[in-house]
Amino acid sequence: MSSISSPVRFTGPLARLDRSERAVLLQREVRSDGAVVDSVRAVIAAVRQDGDAALRTFARRFDRVELADLQVPLAAARAAFERLPPALAKALQRSARNLARVAAAGLPRAQSLEVEPGVVVGRTPEPLARIGVYAPGGSAAYASSVLMGLVPAQVAGCSERVLAAAWLGGATSVFAVGGAGAIAAMAYGTATVPRCDRIVGPGNAYVATAKQLVAGDVGIDAPAGPSELLVVADASGEPAAIARELLAQAEHDPDACCVA
Repeated sequence: MSSISSPVRFTGPLARLDRSERAVLLQREVRSDGAVVDSVRAVIAAVRQDGDAALRTFARRFDRVELADLQVPLAAARAAFERLPPALAKALQRSARNLARVAAAGLPRAQSLEVEPGVVVGRTPEPLARIGVYAPGGSAAYASSVLMGLVPAQVAGCSERVLAAAWLGGATSVFAVGGAGAIAAMAYGTATVPRCDRIVGPGNAYVATAKQLVAGDVGIDAPAGPSELLVVADASGEPAAIARELLAQAEHDPDACCVA
């Protein structure tokens, strides 16, 4: 969403804001924070050099926790799922099934074509061995991010799915690490966290920057920024559905911009 032009007619709460206040809310611009890049570079370098010790140091510094073990037993992940309220567990299972159906429908197919007698050209897709899924957990817990990272990897046949969250999605390893340090650990490996072939999943500016900085050494999904959503609806729109769409995006980041 670019700058605000004068012909736009605002209604509702936006109409009560003056032009400068609306600009603060709606103006979207690409920002390059050199301090974030420098900080992330230092974190990556520390993890590459000191491995698990660096991850414990960053957990104390950024999360104020003392980690006795970086790896979470899968039994604990399963127990956490089994403690969920039945309605929530059922909703997550339904979501996982739907994600699996979509992922299966989009799987690449092996192809073979004899272009000339004895000359066969083909394509054989093979799953990556190990996928690292990052699940943000700073300001909120995103079960959907866990499932959207793990379920497609499982459907594709990736034998190892390394996660910083869950049993339902089929994680084969779970680690209680986060931020840029987690990305560095999955990119280069430590004594505890194995090196991954690809890293997927959303995160804050530090996570996004870390993924971009390690992209030359490991595959990533795509750089991502704060969510931007514009809902256009008339009187026939269902207010509750519109509100759900706005909330689902607004919770992602303090810099998210959601307008209806």
